[in-house]
Amino acid sequence: MTASHNDDNVSPMRRDEPAALARTHGTLTTPEWTQHQRFLMAATTDNTRRTYRSAIRHFQAWGGLLPCDEAMVIRYLLAFAQKQNPRTLALRLTALSQWHRYQGFSDPAASATVRKTLRGIERVNGRPRQKAKALLLEDLELIVAYLNTLEGLSALRDSALLQVGYFGAFRRSELVTLQVQYLQWQREGLQITLPRSKTDQEGEGLDKAIPYGDSVCCPAKALRCWLEVAQIEQGPLFRRISRWGRVGEGALHEGSVNAILTTRAQEAGVLYAPTMSSHSLRRGLATSAHRAGADFLEIKRQGGWRHDGTVHGYIEEARAFEENAAGSLLRRKPSA
Repeated sequence: MTASHNDDNVSPMRRDEPAALARTHGTLTTPEWTQHQRFLMAATTDNTRRTYRSAIRHFQAWGGLLPCDEAMVIRYLLAFAQKQNPRTLALRLTALSQWHRYQGFSDPAASATVRKTLRGIERVNGRPRQKAKALLLEDLELIVAYLNTLEGLSALRDSALLQVGYFGAFRRSELVTLQVQYLQWQREGLQITLPRSKTDQEGEGLDKAIPYGDSVCCPAKALRCWLEVAQIEQGPLFRRISRWGRVGEGALHEGSVNAILTTRAQEAGVLYAPTMSSHSLRRGLATSAHRAGADFLEIKRQGGWRHDGTVHGYIEEARAFEENAAGSLLRRKPSA
């Protein structure tokens, strides 16, 4: 096997041209080639490229050489069968497949033996998927009420961030990319037009309406308050704040959404705070909306979910104690 290529080759649109694409270079003019590269780059999300690069780095840190053969892939799987979640190993195999295909090499991870080995690892070492605990509406209200007692920009930002994230059912990647230009203030509340999302890679746009609230939570008012006090008139909505209380120009990092949610939930006394992540906002909206009487299509539209099964799963969780065979026995009326 040859020595490993540069790690930048994990993405086909990096400094080194992959062999498979290089074969077309001679048939395209330079402007055509540049445009082709740009479109190929856009075909894969930044998150996917980062994930694949991380997977390739892990393979190389273990000692794997690129390109590799079937035997090396199997040795890699065996080395981490007891240490890594099988879903993680499956993702890393996908990254290896992509690397080889884009570089013009045969795919060693696609062999029947490799796939069967992975299935065996899944059956022997499979683990339940870790699910973020849904943030219930009453607990979000606790967090917001707590933040209302604090002074300073951070409390205003965090309240607006969590409320908009919750009632807009935004992913954390979407939350940190929201900008002032996406907002439309209406008499009934706030409308946010998301130009692109995980389920809308073609950029058709996704509109989310968030009405004004009449209780502790009102995301539209919280957001307006934050923008006015922070004097944000354009650019990212949710920004970093320095230790001296200065609002930065750049948007929050995705990971900050998790940290803000869990920290504020713990401070407010929410007992399951350690089991939450940014996904708790979306799950919480679906769960609490169902319990409040929202129908399936309303929930699906607000969350921008593409697959019905995802929404049905959240609703089933919300109904776990409602339509329950054990409950019908435990709460039965005593016989006369």
